[in-house]
Amino acid sequence: MASKDVVPVLVDLATTTPSIAIKARQCLNGVVDYCIVRGIRGDDQVLRLQRALPRHRGGHIPAVTKIQGVGPLMRAILSYEGRVVRGGLLLAAYTACRPGVVASARWAEIDLDHAEWCIPADKMKTRIEHIVSLPKQAVAMLDEMRQYGGGEYVFPGVGKRGNPHLHRDALSKALRDMGFQGQHATHGFRAMLRTVARERLKIDIDVLEAQLAHAKADEVQAAYDRARFEDERRVVMQVWADFLHEQADSAKVLQMKRA
Repeated sequence: MASKDVVPVLVDLATTTPSIAIKARQCLNGVVDYCIVRGIRGDDQVLRLQRALPRHRGGHIPAVTKIQGVGPLMRAILSYEGRVVRGGLLLAAYTACRPGVVASARWAEIDLDHAEWCIPADKMKTRIEHIVSLPKQAVAMLDEMRQYGGGEYVFPGVGKRGNPHLHRDALSKALRDMGFQGQHATHGFRAMLRTVARERLKIDIDVLEAQLAHAKADEVQAAYDRARFEDERRVVMQVWADFLHEQADSAKVLQMKRA
């Protein structure tokens, strides 16, 4: 394998999914390095891929932040055939937790009786344990997943990768397959909650920030403001889940009228 053999493939991949192209480049470099160290590769030539990919302008993560788009998005997710991936997308939508945290959720973290998800500190960007209130729709979905699997992870691995749990990329791929490429990413549920819940449902910004587990703006605020708004978030997240389903139902009615 030489650089000239893989560059065209990476460039082609970068035109549609730049983030996947970057990961592919990292994987290729890692494979070649391993082969060199283990003596599998006959020479010590590494791949020269640092400047192989076209520059991609970074920007905001795609997210549905207009109310008109919420219903069609939720309708598509609820109709998605893959049960495991559908469950992961719904949990991301209901809780606005980060994709990697959702995909790697363990049953040991979840208390269905009290409708809570206790995310360990080592999984959190803030390195602080995060308690997430689960709306009744999330509890129903998780109860279904319990009957479906029952292993260590809520969402078992799918596909041929052999992962012990669902890979976050499977969530992104599902959204692309549903036609939301460039419109909404799995991480976009966080922006959707932050924007739509604030503008349409008039939810207090501090409660939303606590749900998103954003780090405090400065050290002083972090030291003195430790409010988690757990009681308020329990109410708010049920309101949010109800809103998502109301929008999905509205989208279904509109689709039927057009048909």
